[in-house]
Amino acid sequence: MSARQAASSGSDSDPRNANVDERKRKRMISNRESARRSRMRKQKQMEDLVNEVSKLQNENNHLMQGIDVAQQRYMEIESANNVLRAQAVELTERLRSLNSVLQIVEDVSGLAMEIPEIPDPLLKPWLLPCSVQPVMASADMFQY
Repeated sequence: MSARQAASSGSDSDPRNANVDERKRKRMISNRESARRSRMRKQKQMEDLVNEVSKLQNENNHLMQGIDVAQQRYMEIESANNVLRAQAVELTERLRSLNSVLQIVEDVSGLAMEIPEIPDPLLKPWLLPCSVQPVMASADMFQY
Protein backbone atom coordinates (compact mmCIF):
# COMPACT_ATOMS: atom_id res chain seq x y z
CA MET A 1 0.00 0.00 0.00
CA SER A 2 1.37 3.39 -0.85
CA ALA A 3 1.97 5.96 1.80
CA ARG A 4 -0.66 8.19 0.33
CA GLN A 5 -3.35 5.49 0.52
CA ALA A 6 -2.30 4.56 4.01
CA ALA A 7 -2.44 8.15 5.08
CA SER A 8 -5.84 8.78 3.54
CA SER A 9 -7.43 5.57 4.74
CA GLY A 10 -5.86 5.53 8.14
CA SER A 11 -6.77 8.97 9.34
CA ASP A 12 -10.49 9.02 10.16
CA SER A 13 -10.11 12.23 12.03
CA ASP A 14 -9.08 14.10 8.88
CA PRO A 15 -11.86 16.61 8.03
CA ARG A 16 -11.54 15.87 4.31
CA ASN A 17 -12.16 12.17 4.94
CA ALA A 18 -15.08 13.03 7.18
CA ASN A 19 -16.55 15.16 4.37
CA VAL A 20 -16.03 12.37 1.86
CA ASP A 21 -17.54 9.83 4.24
CA GLU A 22 -20.48 12.14 4.91
CA ARG A 23 -21.08 12.60 1.17
CA LYS A 24 -20.87 8.81 0.62
CA ARG A 25 -23.32 8.25 3.47
CA LYS A 26 -25.73 10.86 2.08
CA ARG A 27 -25.42 9.43 -1.43
CA MET A 28 -26.07 5.94 -0.08
CA ILE A 29 -29.16 7.16 1.81
CA SER A 30 -30.33 9.05 -1.28
CA ASN A 31 -29.82 5.97 -3.48
CA ARG A 32 -31.73 3.79 -1.02
CA GLU A 33 -34.59 6.30 -0.93
CA SER A 34 -34.60 6.52 -4.72
CA ALA A 35 -34.66 2.72 -4.99
CA ARG A 36 -37.51 2.59 -2.45
CA ARG A 37 -39.51 5.17 -4.47
CA SER A 38 -38.78 3.23 -7.65
CA ARG A 39 -40.02 -0.03 -6.05
CA MET A 40 -43.15 1.75 -4.83
CA ARG A 41 -43.78 3.19 -8.31
CA LYS A 42 -43.39 -0.25 -9.86
CA GLN A 43 -45.68 -1.78 -7.24
CA LYS A 44 -48.31 0.92 -7.91
CA GLN A 45 -48.01 0.35 -11.67
CA MET A 46 -48.39 -3.39 -11.12
CA GLU A 47 -51.49 -2.87 -8.94
CA ASP A 48 -52.95 -0.52 -11.55
CA LEU A 49 -52.34 -3.09 -14.29
CA VAL A 50 -53.86 -5.89 -12.21
CA ASN A 51 -56.93 -3.71 -11.56
CA GLU A 52 -57.21 -2.88 -15.26
CA VAL A 53 -56.92 -6.57 -16.19
CA SER A 54 -59.66 -7.39 -13.70
CA LYS A 55 -61.89 -4.60 -15.02
CA LEU A 56 -61.32 -5.68 -18.63
CA GLN A 57 -62.03 -9.32 -17.76
CA ASN A 58 -65.30 -8.29 -16.11
CA GLU A 59 -66.22 -6.16 -19.11
CA ASN A 60 -65.32 -9.02 -21.44
CA ASN A 61 -67.50 -11.44 -19.43
CA HIS A 62 -70.36 -8.94 -19.53
CA LEU A 63 -70.00 -8.57 -23.31
CA MET A 64 -69.83 -12.34 -23.77
CA GLN A 65 -73.03 -12.75 -21.76
CA GLY A 66 -74.67 -10.10 -23.94
CA ILE A 67 -73.51 -11.93 -27.06
CA ASP A 68 -74.87 -15.21 -25.71
CA VAL A 69 -78.23 -13.60 -24.98
CA ALA A 70 -78.31 -12.00 -28.45
CA GLN A 71 -77.44 -15.33 -30.08
CA GLN A 72 -80.17 -17.07 -28.10
CA ARG A 73 -82.71 -14.44 -29.15
CA TYR A 74 -81.53 -14.72 -32.73
CA MET A 75 -82.05 -18.49 -32.64
CA GLU A 76 -85.54 -18.04 -31.16
CA ILE A 77 -86.47 -15.44 -33.76
CA GLU A 78 -84.99 -17.53 -36.56
CA SER A 79 -87.03 -20.52 -35.38
CA ALA A 80 -90.21 -18.44 -35.19
CA ASN A 81 -89.44 -17.03 -38.65
CA ASN A 82 -89.08 -20.55 -40.06
CA VAL A 83 -92.45 -21.49 -38.58
CA LEU A 84 -94.02 -18.38 -40.14
CA ARG A 85 -92.46 -19.20 -43.52
CA ALA A 86 -93.87 -22.73 -43.37
CA GLN A 87 -97.29 -21.36 -42.42
CA ALA A 88 -97.11 -18.86 -45.31
CA VAL A 89 -96.37 -21.69 -47.73
CA GLU A 90 -99.22 -23.76 -46.31
CA LEU A 91 -101.67 -20.85 -46.49
CA THR A 92 -100.56 -20.06 -50.04
CA GLU A 93 -101.31 -23.66 -51.02
CA ARG A 94 -104.73 -23.44 -49.36
CA LEU A 95 -105.43 -20.21 -51.22
CA ARG A 96 -104.43 -21.83 -54.51
CA SER A 97 -106.74 -24.72 -53.73
CA LEU A 98 -109.62 -22.34 -52.92
CA ASN A 99 -108.91 -20.31 -56.06
CA SER A 100 -109.11 -23.46 -58.15
CA VAL A 101 -112.48 -24.27 -56.51
CA LEU A 102 -113.66 -20.72 -57.32
CA GLN A 103 -112.45 -21.15 -60.91
CA ILE A 104 -114.44 -24.38 -61.20
CA VAL A 105 -117.53 -22.68 -59.71
CA GLU A 106 -117.10 -19.79 -62.15
CA ASP A 107 -116.73 -22.16 -65.10
CA VAL A 108 -119.74 -24.28 -64.11
CA SER A 109 -122.12 -21.50 -63.06
CA GLY A 110 -121.12 -18.95 -65.67
CA LEU A 111 -120.99 -16.26 -63.01
CA ALA A 112 -118.01 -13.94 -63.01
CA MET A 113 -116.12 -14.30 -59.78
CA GLU A 114 -113.24 -12.23 -58.51
CA ILE A 115 -110.38 -14.61 -57.95
CA PRO A 116 -107.51 -12.95 -56.15
CA GLU A 117 -104.02 -13.26 -57.55
CA ILE A 118 -101.62 -15.08 -55.29
CA PRO A 119 -98.43 -13.11 -54.79
CA ASP A 120 -95.17 -14.99 -54.87
CA PRO A 121 -93.53 -14.04 -51.58
CA LEU A 122 -90.13 -15.24 -52.70
CA LEU A 123 -90.02 -13.10 -55.82
CA LYS A 124 -91.72 -9.94 -54.52
CA PRO A 125 -91.98 -9.98 -50.73
CA TRP A 126 -92.71 -6.25 -50.68
CA LEU A 127 -96.04 -6.92 -52.46
CA LEU A 128 -97.39 -9.08 -49.66
CA PRO A 129 -100.41 -7.50 -48.04
CA CYS A 130 -99.52 -6.32 -44.58
CA SER A 131 -100.31 -3.40 -42.39
CA VAL A 132 -97.86 -0.55 -42.46
CA GLN A 133 -96.23 -0.51 -39.08
CA PRO A 134 -92.98 1.16 -38.19
CA VAL A 135 -90.22 -1.09 -36.99
CA MET A 136 -89.44 -0.22 -33.41
CA ALA A 137 -86.25 -1.10 -31.60
CA SER A 138 -84.83 -0.14 -28.27
CA ALA A 139 -81.63 -0.75 -26.36
CA ASP A 140 -83.64 -2.84 -23.88
CA MET A 141 -84.17 -5.48 -26.55
CA PHE A 142 -80.50 -6.42 -26.41
CA GLN A 143 -79.98 -6.50 -22.68
CA TYR A 144 -80.50 -9.55 -20.56
